[in-house]
Amino acid sequence: MRSGKSGTNGHPDDRRVKNNECPPADSERRERHMEAVLKNLASAAELLAAAAHSGVVEQWDKQTLSRAFHWARYCEHLFSRFHSNPTMRGVMEKQLQLTNQSLGAAFPEYTEVSFSDLSRCQHLLLVGLLNNPELPVSIMKTLFDTWSPANTKQSEYQDVTGFCNHIIQCKSACKVLSPFTDVSAVGADAEVQGVMLMERLGALLSRGGEACRAEHFLDSVLQGCEGAAEHFCLVIAAALLTTKNPAAQTASQGFLLDWLRRKHSVLQLMCSALPTALLIDLAKEHLEFRDAYCDVLKKWASDMEYSMREGEWVQTSTKRTVSFQKLTECFLALFEACPPLREDVERELNALNIADGDFDVRGLSVWGDLLSAFNN
Repeated sequence: MRSGKSGTNGHPDDRRVKNNECPPADSERRERHMEAVLKNLASAAELLAAAAHSGVVEQWDKQTLSRAFHWARYCEHLFSRFHSNPTMRGVMEKQLQLTNQSLGAAFPEYTEVSFSDLSRCQHLLLVGLLNNPELPVSIMKTLFDTWSPANTKQSEYQDVTGFCNHIIQCKSACKVLSPFTDVSAVGADAEVQGVMLMERLGALLSRGGEACRAEHFLDSVLQGCEGAAEHFCLVIAAALLTTKNPAAQTASQGFLLDWLRRKHSVLQLMCSALPTALLIDLAKEHLEFRDAYCDVLKKWASDMEYSMREGEWVQTSTKRTVSFQKLTECFLALFEACPPLREDVERELNALNIADGDFDVRGLSVWGDLLSAFNN
């Protein structure tokens, strides 16, 4: 009868347990699990590539978006679990290398995903989506929804509504709390949103023939800002003043300025709602905005009539945007910031005053009274 003692003559499974080896069933389960992990890893890399470079995102809905971020969180979990395991990390890096090769052949602009990139997979997914010109406006609205902040609790398919808004709040808090950050004239929220607006416009304009899509995007953002139009004006100002990656933003800022000049109501709201100092910064930075701002000031002047009761020029509209004194101050601030502009404007106003009769009497021509106010 065989001895029951374990040893060299014991049961093979006994030796495996003693030597920390897995029995055949456990080994097979581990292999199947590893195969599944590697397959999921490859699928996640393919998802990132599709999100950034494929037109398939045009068909995405909110549920698809939630599943995509679910996969991204899964990859972050893989990194957290295996980054300190050299063996597992090596196997996963090899899988990523193979997947990167096939994706690089399919997408010329594809950026390879490394194992360390898995730790910020949600960020990579979001940046890829925002830079994809095919991303539908409906998905953009979901990501930037300000009324339903993203649910931060982990769940199988968490709600991603307001995901970007949540990031904006976090970045804004960092700016506010950082003692090394210069005070922003537009506010932390608007500054972060302005940068994101420029990045999105840059993505839409980076491919030929996307001007219509970029204009539709801006129109949709404007429509979605109903009730918060003044804040949108701050975001536009921040976008036009941002200096991040200036070479790439020249076209985006030029497009935004052209769009703004066509949207007279938005431009007039900016000129009335934003602080004069901020408007002057924009005028000094962009010749197009300087001219547009000057045109708005002249338009406000042309809409004024002299009130005998008040003894002053007032706007004829029921909603008065600016007083005559404020209008004069805006002109003078603009002249101080852009001295060459003063001579041209005064020449134009003088011609308009002559057309009104060139009377040296207050209250007969708003142009003549403006010229007098400039010289006083």
